[in-house]
Amino acid sequence: MKIRFVTLFVMLLLSACATGAQTPSAPPAPRHNLMPVPASVRFNEGRMAVTKNFTVATRGFVDERLRSYINRVARRLERRTVMEFPRNPATDASTASLVVACQAAGKTVPALDEDEAYTLEVSERQAVLSARTVVGAMRGLETFLQLVDSDREGYFIPAVSIEDKPRFPWRGLLIDVGRHFHPVEVIKRNLDAMASVKLNVLHWHLTEDQGFRIESKKFPKLHGMGSDGDYYTQNQIREIVLYAQERGIRVVPEFDMPGHATSWLVGYPELGSAPGPYLIERQAGIFNPSLDPTREQVYKFLDTFLGEMAKLFPDAYMHIGGDENTGRQWRLNPTIQAFMQKKGIKDKHALQTYFNQRLLKILKKHGKTMMGWDEILQPDLPKDIVIQSWRGNKALTEAARQGYNGILSNGYYIDLAQSASMHYLVDPLPADTTLTATEAAHILGGEATMWSEWVTPETIDSRIWSRTAAIAERFWSPRTVRDVEDMYRRLAVVDVQLEELGLTHRKNQEMMLRRLAQGANVAALQTLISIVEPVEEYKRFKYHTQHTMLNPLTGLADAARPDSFAAGDFARLVDTLLADAPRFDANAYRIQNTLTLWRDSAIELQPMMDSIPGLHEARPLAKDLSEMATVGLEALSYLSKNIAPAPEWRAAKLAMLEETAKPKAALEFPVILNVRQLVVAACEAPRLKTMTQSAWREHVKQLATPPVPPTVK
Repeated sequence: MKIRFVTLFVMLLLSACATGAQTPSAPPAPRHNLMPVPASVRFNEGRMAVTKNFTVATRGFVDERLRSYINRVARRLERRTVMEFPRNPATDASTASLVVACQAAGKTVPALDEDEAYTLEVSERQAVLSARTVVGAMRGLETFLQLVDSDREGYFIPAVSIEDKPRFPWRGLLIDVGRHFHPVEVIKRNLDAMASVKLNVLHWHLTEDQGFRIESKKFPKLHGMGSDGDYYTQNQIREIVLYAQERGIRVVPEFDMPGHATSWLVGYPELGSAPGPYLIERQAGIFNPSLDPTREQVYKFLDTFLGEMAKLFPDAYMHIGGDENTGRQWRLNPTIQAFMQKKGIKDKHALQTYFNQRLLKILKKHGKTMMGWDEILQPDLPKDIVIQSWRGNKALTEAARQGYNGILSNGYYIDLAQSASMHYLVDPLPADTTLTATEAAHILGGEATMWSEWVTPETIDSRIWSRTAAIAERFWSPRTVRDVEDMYRRLAVVDVQLEELGLTHRKNQEMMLRRLAQGANVAALQTLISIVEPVEEYKRFKYHTQHTMLNPLTGLADAARPDSFAAGDFARLVDTLLADAPRFDANAYRIQNTLTLWRDSAIELQPMMDSIPGLHEARPLAKDLSEMATVGLEALSYLSKNIAPAPEWRAAKLAMLEETAKPKAALEFPVILNVRQLVVAACEAPRLKTMTQSAWREHVKQLATPPVPPTVK
């Protein structure tokens, strides 16, 4: 459920009602739309106008990578301001609108220790961006673009002084292309989006039970038989790596082993721990096929394959997965069991450690540092490996205490359709950490993870964005930046700006609704989809039990976006209504309009959902929408008239809302909580109207306490 904002309103009311002499305070800093929030930002008096004469000059080091980035930012600025700027760089820095002063190129290939710091000084006359490296200048250019504002006088950049650097050096996004393949254009537009919010690692999950997604010239049956024809050629890999480098983003490939290995074995069953044949897996889940760690042939194969891959990926790190190996094939293979007995290997964990130690030598031979999930952490592995934790802060902290570098992904699984606020408040290095400063330095950052069981190229953007921008802020900004309400305010702005990069997270929804509606007017369907969300975590498997990786994923649950902005807006409306007595009538009018729209839309939806097979499973949602809106309108009427309903009304309506809260068609209404608040408040309307302001505020806290949601079995 969404985080509520009543406490903030109560605090504001308490402040406004305070009496007595007050010492005048400095005017509050203007609200900005920067995301991530810089390490230090100070707004000054004045503003720099952005006109059609906007020019950019460079000072110090400049190369083609920096020139190209400046050009892309200038073109985005043109589109935002509807103005054409001079194409040639300014020859006189003293008269340029923006001066980019860069000291050096930085790393030839983006690296973990890349210097990404920059400063930005904007006065009424000029903006000066200074950075020690090209990547630092890139980060500053994105901040500059986010500062653009407008009023009736025109476009402008506020006068500001910014000193900025990232909190963590590893700020990543994992994209799983194994379960569902995502073409080059999908990866590119997401790289552009990553750069815009200062993420710097693309973790490319390239192999899975459901697909082997990269061309191997050494072993062509890997992609030839294990991909259904959906894979990246080596030229496309080079293209993506270069595209990422030009945006200051590292590309870390993942080749999952020894488990999650079915697609390896379709073409090369002799590498497996059980006899073949093997087929590409169509289901989601954890499966038994695994590489045989007792065969020398496996290590020779991996030496050749990883050597080939090392030439395609220049990054220092290579991810081996290492997670969720069931060990079943090892346990049932007499040869493997005899090997374990001979070597004194006591269990599957020890056998996987043996495999990892052999693999580590191969990776080092090819100049790579091993990276893997929690399961690879075993006592005998050297300290230079990197642990990616899906288990959480406790596991990550323990690894750091042992001297291992690590990154956090637990809490950032964006495929689980959870709220931005939930992700936002998870911290790789929380304030209550028990690590020493030396140990804490092993926490390198984190990664959002886009596992792709339930996404296609048509929907992946809507699952990554814009929630990942909030995660990016957690990785970049100071730990103290934690204002959830302000994060959502800025996230709504970023959500729109991301579209200019070619992302489809907003526009594809309407297209999908038109397709579902088969030419009918989709206005009512848009109203519904705006206030529902897909069920969270792994609950969708309950509603779509026959799901395979060949499913088109074009239903209503696929069109809905996690963490509905419209639902959040309604939550704030209700909270304001209950916390702000003087403005009750104005807020009640807005809520009434919203509830009326829901009720009327439900009436239109019912015949559409009856007549279109693709919408049949969602028919209960139309009924729920109607009942929920009607209950809300009744409660609002009681509140407005200062009349309490009969006691049995409350019981009946709350029971109805409990039924409405149960998911249907893998969708649920997050706004149920807020309608419930209206019902509870309506039953106490006369008392609320006669309360003192302080008593009103205290009672608001109690009304805002969310109920325990119904358990989903």
